[in-house]
Amino acid sequence: MLIQAEKDETLDDIISVIPALRAYAWSLTRKQQEVDDLVQETLTKAIANVGRFTRGTNVRAWLMTIMRNTFYNEIVKRNRERPGGKDCVSDIPVSAGSQEWSYYGNEIMKVVRQLPACYRETLILVVMLGESYETTAQICGVEIGTVKSRVSRARRMILEDLGEEEFTRL
Repeated sequence: MLIQAEKDETLDDIISVIPALRAYAWSLTRKQQEVDDLVQETLTKAIANVGRFTRGTNVRAWLMTIMRNTFYNEIVKRNRERPGGKDCVSDIPVSAGSQEWSYYGNEIMKVVRQLPACYRETLILVVMLGESYETTAQICGVEIGTVKSRVSRARRMILEDLGEEEFTRL
């Protein structure tokens, strides 16, 4: 069990990871309104179980694993409930961005969203969030080589979808 000083230090570490948790939550949910809920649920579970955290291990990986498990458990729960229709007005954006860079960013994210879940998840963790291959392997529960190959394949799929064939041969 952790003594109070160690618990306080662990809570400080948890707070410092919140921006990365928000980014990872967005990559999982792809809906802004669900990001806050997922981060809040993750933090609630982490704080409730802070005594189970092993001091000296990677708090970021611990939190992202909690988030990932929470997200997938929620999917199972939602599949049983089936609320509302898919063409709900609340999912329609009010206005699109007008900047050119926004357009290209949206095109890339559209392709990223179409990737199979295993490729999308590893790509976002490694490339967009800057997680190490080791941490990503720990979060996803796979080997490091699997993470490396998934990231490589995801990059290649994105380049192909964007019509950048000359870069896919590199």
